[in-house]
Amino acid sequence: MKLKKNIDFDKLRGGFYTPATIADFILTWAFNGNKNCDILEPSCGDGAFLKSIKRGKYHFNSVTAVEYYKEEADKAQKVNLDNTEVVVSDFHKYCNTTTKSFDIIVGNPPYIRYQYFDKEQQNEAIKIFNKNNIKYSKLMNSWSAFVVGCTNLLNPIGKLAFVLPSEILQVINAKVIREFLLSNFSKISIISFKKLVFEKTQQDVILLLCQKGNTKPHIEYLEVDDDKALKDIDLYKLKNPTKNIYSSDKWTMYFLEQEELDFIHQVKINNKFSQLNKYLKVEVGMTTGGNDFFTVDKNVVREYSLTKYAKPLLGRSIQVKGCDFSQKDWLDNNSKLLKANLLLFPSMKEIKNKKNLNYLRLGEESGVSEGYKCRIRDEWQIIPSAIISDAFFSRRNSLYAKMILNSAKAYSTDTMHRIWFKDNVNVKALIASYYNTITFIFVELSGRSFGGGALELMPSEVANLYIPYDENNDKLFGTIDNMLRKNIKIEKVLDYVDEIILRKQLKLSIEQIRMAKSIRNKLLNKRLNKK
Repeated sequence: MKLKKNIDFDKLRGGFYTPATIADFILTWAFNGNKNCDILEPSCGDGAFLKSIKRGKYHFNSVTAVEYYKEEADKAQKVNLDNTEVVVSDFHKYCNTTTKSFDIIVGNPPYIRYQYFDKEQQNEAIKIFNKNNIKYSKLMNSWSAFVVGCTNLLNPIGKLAFVLPSEILQVINAKVIREFLLSNFSKISIISFKKLVFEKTQQDVILLLCQKGNTKPHIEYLEVDDDKALKDIDLYKLKNPTKNIYSSDKWTMYFLEQEELDFIHQVKINNKFSQLNKYLKVEVGMTTGGNDFFTVDKNVVREYSLTKYAKPLLGRSIQVKGCDFSQKDWLDNNSKLLKANLLLFPSMKEIKNKKNLNYLRLGEESGVSEGYKCRIRDEWQIIPSAIISDAFFSRRNSLYAKMILNSAKAYSTDTMHRIWFKDNVNVKALIASYYNTITFIFVELSGRSFGGGALELMPSEVANLYIPYDENNDKLFGTIDNMLRKNIKIEKVLDYVDEIILRKQLKLSIEQIRMAKSIRNKLLNKRLNKK
């Protein structure tokens, strides 16, 4: 854990200054010709939105700008915007004590983990969550309380517009916030960027534009190259979102067209598709507490006489070409001096070999034994939950996520998820059934994408993937494995499987399969363009 004293001021206050292009666009949307507005900026920083209001020569009743840091509030005060009060306060406390309500709330709230808040701030944030029946979690980021608290301060047809991290669209712990938004707003618009707006932080952000009302909620999702392209957006689309909202699970899907969203919804309610949790259990791989120390190549095994404790390991999905990790694959990796061995040590009192003890001493001297995961163990060198799984699922992915049969009876670290199949499941049939375009759509929709284009799925997200399982698909397993081993492009593999499973078994039309491929390509390209 980083200490506050080791974090620069910008990171500690949780934000970076909002570009004028973004502030100007948000205010153009928010004002929309209105002149009698009371406005709140809950984390005004140096006054980026105040400057934008002044530039735009908007007419309004009042502006209230809240800022925690006095040095930032002083900068905002110097904007000299008429009818404006700059309040030096923690927003959470202000939110819980003010009697004011607002027509427009705009801002770029801080992105701070609650561990960096003092106790009073945390307690005030919890009050906001409790008031709205939202369970507080330490995994939540500070922007969550700003979204919830500011929504409470809006008038019945008020507007909220925030610059937020893209995680609001996709992470599991933000689901409660998405549900909250759906229950409070009738119009929700999202704008994302192909290029990073805050390059200094590598933080991928979106604009969230919401309006209260009495109608069923609808959503719109637009993507532009960068903040300079905001001026080209047709604001009519944002005034009148039309897409139906099927779920609060992930919002990354809503940049698709309505017919594509309908197609995905129809798959979910099709009884020929089931979620993976019907057939298997997924858990994270082993947390070693120091992969560089506990995973080694055969030369290290030989040098320190560690054969007794060295077990076969699949360290990364790149170490297997097909959908079956065999004993031969492991031997090949070992011969190539890959880190193909996991060291599973017993209790210290059982270790007598001097070379073994010398290796463990290296772990102590390099600080591995003092790392948090090792330090909390009864004996730092004993890795818990050392269990061999039936299969693996790649945790972080580029072009696609792999499901891999563990024929080698190897172990895995937390770079892979572990899978155990339920009784009476045809293992090879299930893995073969996974490799189709529609399931790959749900992989893209379920995971979290990062600024570099990587896609990460957590165990619960893997378990919720939709799959057209059929016991007869075990006949496809060998062909899929061979195609992958020959480095045949994944698109060709999916073509082969789609023709048999989607076209012949499920009787999907050519047009439906084409739509599925188009949807996957859109999702994939959107993610990879973040590189």
